[in-house]
Amino acid sequence: MLTCFIRYQIDPFKKAEFARYARVWGEAIPRCGGDLIGYFAPHEGSATLAYGVYNIENLAAYEAYRARLAADPQGRENYAFAARERFILREDRTFLMLASR
Repeated sequence: MLTCFIRYQIDPFKKAEFARYARVWGEAIPRCGGDLIGYFAPHEGSATLAYGVYNIENLAAYEAYRARLAADPQGRENYAFAARERFILREDRTFLMLASR
């Protein structure tokens, strides 16, 4: 099992847009095969950092999941919404595996 951590740098004046984006992924990610842990928006401290976290079986499963997400009508609209509103300034993905509990 891999955990994907997505680190977003967002426009601090568009936190509401990011929250909307996160809510849509809250429905689409599980439907398309990701085990969503959650999306996290700024609250205290940095006003520009946000995160998305989900589990996926392996990198091959990730590729299939990404294809389903890109084909999903709600997913396509969410990608278009982000491009149109430009609230995401930077997005970085890291895949980690659990080393210990």
